[in-house]
Amino acid sequence: MDRYLSAPQLARLVRVPPDGRPYYRELAEAVRGLILDGRLAVGVRLPAERHLADALGVSRTTVTAAYDRLRGRGYLESRQGSGSRTALPDPGALGTDNPWLASDEDGLLPLHAAAPPATVLLGEAVEDAGRAYHRYALGSGYHPAGLTPLREAVARRYGERGLPTRPEQILVTAGAQHAVHLLMSAFAEPGGPVLVESPSYPHAIDAVRLRGARLVPVGVQEDGWHLDLVSGAMRQSAARLAYVIPDFQNPTGHLMSDDDRRALVDAARRHGVTLIADESWAEIALDDTARAAPLAAFDTDGRVISVGSASKLWWGGLRVGWIRASAATVRRLAGLRAAVDIAGGVFEQLVVARLFERIEEARAERRHALGASCAALAAVLREELPAWAFRVPRGGGSLWVRLDGPVADAVAGAAAARGVRLAPGPWFGVDGTLARYLRLPFTQPPAVLEEAVRRIARDPAGYRPCEPLTPFL
Repeated sequence: MDRYLSAPQLARLVRVPPDGRPYYRELAEAVRGLILDGRLAVGVRLPAERHLADALGVSRTTVTAAYDRLRGRGYLESRQGSGSRTALPDPGALGTDNPWLASDEDGLLPLHAAAPPATVLLGEAVEDAGRAYHRYALGSGYHPAGLTPLREAVARRYGERGLPTRPEQILVTAGAQHAVHLLMSAFAEPGGPVLVESPSYPHAIDAVRLRGARLVPVGVQEDGWHLDLVSGAMRQSAARLAYVIPDFQNPTGHLMSDDDRRALVDAARRHGVTLIADESWAEIALDDTARAAPLAAFDTDGRVISVGSASKLWWGGLRVGWIRASAATVRRLAGLRAAVDIAGGVFEQLVVARLFERIEEARAERRHALGASCAALAAVLREELPAWAFRVPRGGGSLWVRLDGPVADAVAGAAAARGVRLAPGPWFGVDGTLARYLRLPFTQPPAVLEEAVRRIARDPAGYRPCEPLTPFL
């Protein structure tokens, strides 16, 4: 169905400041704001330039300039004979002038967060979910284990990845972080040991601490996991729970091999350890040959619990994640989460269920956008900060950068003074370790990453460089 907006309708929606100059730029920004806020849907045909000029009481030249600006930045697509339609730009086309980019809390370029923007598929999925939403309004709206269509979609995806799964084995959560917190509440004992990787996801470390459990870090080496060290830590600590990120590990980007996955599960079986496998980045491969079976595919006795998320592949604003476990464990966890939030939002779950239908399109989109950003970040680092060492991962969303000294906090402080917020290595460790590292995400557009690195590299007086290390590119 052809969707369009008349000139009077669009004129009523745009809000141009009376003193805004030049007018064409303010008009373009107003239309862009409507698109990004979702108040003007993607794919809607806008009125002809002369009609909008009449409705606004400005010259046609002014509207033409505004449309040209929107077109040049990717917010309009025009075809001969079919007019101009609203669009969302390729993330790589965005720059530091994007008002939705800066961190909400301090206005800095947010290189502390490895969160990509929403997929271009989101708008259609929202519209599809909206058409089905009313059917669910006839019930209570509470689905403690999650909406059936979404549980079916998640289970089906595990099957496609080589791990047969029933919908009853899926619990939908409010994101992966909620899932990890729920699992720590269910399985971690106050005062008891919980094995975690070092470095690891900071909020998982927080969840262990919040439970009152004792952290047992085991190092992830520059070449990945050393399973003898992991097995030794299990035996020596007597841990009964471990949190691991085998898929494009956050923050190092390592992908655990199938052989190491098998060895990890075997070690957990020998030592009586339950493994929480965070798969939040599992679908984000920059190289489509970078594949591994889910960790639970090597499990024979139900000791691997998998955590997934819609945040990295589709959008963090959806706040949808899931747990894959035995049906009995899912029932137990559903009862436990009822004391906190009863159930997740229906609409967001419907949206994610629709997005699962086009998962390969989303994976290709991320591979294209993040691949370009990763290449840009690596290139500008080599140009501006050649003493900083890193390896380019085959997936995930960040580079784990080794600095030329234990100066991560000082570098982060100096960068903040130049308008860039960074994530220093100690955030990802236990007890103040990892001071030689930064996590630099490549989930922002190339222009933003290049600008951020150049700001960081500019006259680095807030830390003292040491002798450069041999790069492990």
